[in-house]
Amino acid sequence: MRNRYYATTLVILLGLMGMQIACSHRPSDDTITKDIQGKIAADPDTKDSQVTVATQDGKVTLTGTDTSQAAQQKVEQIAHAEPGATAVDDETTIQAPAAQAPAEQAPAEQAPAATPAPQQAAAPPPPKPKPQPIVVPAGTVLAVRTTDALSSKTSQTGQTFGGTLAQSVKVGGKTALPAGATVSGTVVSAKAKGKIKGQGELTLQLLSISTGDQRYQIQTDVFSSTVKGKGKRTAATTGGGAAAGALIGGLAGGGKGAGIGALVGGGAGLAGGALTGNQQIEIPPESVLNFTLSAPLTIPPRGE
Repeated sequence: MRNRYYATTLVILLGLMGMQIACSHRPSDDTITKDIQGKIAADPDTKDSQVTVATQDGKVTLTGTDTSQAAQQKVEQIAHAEPGATAVDDETTIQAPAAQAPAEQAPAEQAPAATPAPQQAAAPPPPKPKPQPIVVPAGTVLAVRTTDALSSKTSQTGQTFGGTLAQSVKVGGKTALPAGATVSGTVVSAKAKGKIKGQGELTLQLLSISTGDQRYQIQTDVFSSTVKGKGKRTAATTGGGAAAGALIGGLAGGGKGAGIGALVGGGAGLAGGALTGNQQIEIPPESVLNFTLSAPLTIPPRGE
């Protein structure tokens, strides 16, 4: 009896030791998972299946989709055959692959390709707006600095004189006529004053203005200045210098549509006979006279 007890105890101990040894040599869950996943991906029957493998305490769980029932069975076989796998729970579903598109059929079965519709030409960009001409309106005052001396005694009717714009002319914020533009004018009439009676007269008018290489014909009101009588003579001989510019304005007061600005610059007043007993109308060089446009001046865009 006693020997039989010892024998039974020994068998139980040996069985327990064997189980411990087997458990100590069982692959880890991570190793089982990776090995099954690799075999599924390498097998030609299961490589297209989208199966995920998870292992816990030797139990293998399969999730995802198989391409066919045969592929599903093959995946289960791979999992059951894996060393260390104690159980397999297959939760996969079967999903057939999508049918091949007609484009993948044999060339003989393909439908003829449709002729592509001709592409419409891109619309050209809209043309740039053309620059518009600048119109200097009638009534614009042109301040002209003379370059020639003019006199009621020595100037001749029809004689030309020159000058430059003393100030630029702007239209709509843009410079239409720059300062320094060359102007040309004519002596409409010139009459010397007699010593005792009669009046001196000098009438001027602008004919053209030039900017760069462009020359424009213009129409202006005439500037007319007269001097007569001893009273006028007395007025002409007072002030002198720059004050004489205002004096010419007074003399021109009777002229139709004409005016003259105050003469500027040193020695820009009346000179010569205007300050002597002769009382002739004298306009020296560098005098500034105001002429008024009687008709609009159109300046075309550059390049035209």
